Amino acid sequence: MSENTPSTVFDKAGKYLTFRLDKEEYGLVITKVVEIIGIIDCTPLPRTPDYVKGVINLRGKVIPVIDLRLKFGLPEEKYTEKSCIIVVEIYDTVGMLNIGIIVDSVSEVLNITPDDLEETPRFGVQVNTEFILGMAKGKGVVRTLLDIDKIIVSSELSEISESIA
Repeated sequence: MSENTPSTVFDKAGKYLTFRLDKEEYGLVITKVVEIIGIIDCTPLPRTPDYVKGVINLRGKVIPVIDLRLKFGLPEEKYTEKSCIIVVEIYDTVGMLNIGIIVDSVSEVLNITPDDLEETPRFGVQVNTEFILGMAKGKGVVRTLLDIDKIIVSSELSEISESIA
């Protein structure tokens, strides 16, 4: 670790599941991933944001599913054979919730070292980057590491939870 690297970057090193959305690669801390499944039909929920695709029944458990492309403001695309749902654990003031996120494809599990990490770039006060843990560089690619707990804010989680209750 270089002298000017904040110690918080070191804390973010570890194993990440990497996936693609559009032409970009992202990573999630592997301990947040419950499982990866293929795309299955969702039961739509009324009065939810467009990125909430609905709910699925996963071994007797009702799991809300969001399309991460739409949540990030990317154009909607038809799902392919590589598209999948990553079931993750989200923690919030409400407690723990399993939620499915639809991604274009899963890439690999990477061991990200402190030397691979950079802090989240600053874009000024107009751009909210609190859901980004940092940037990982390696193999000629820069990956955005996501804090899945902060991608969906508390009010959205409450709205989704009320819809499936």
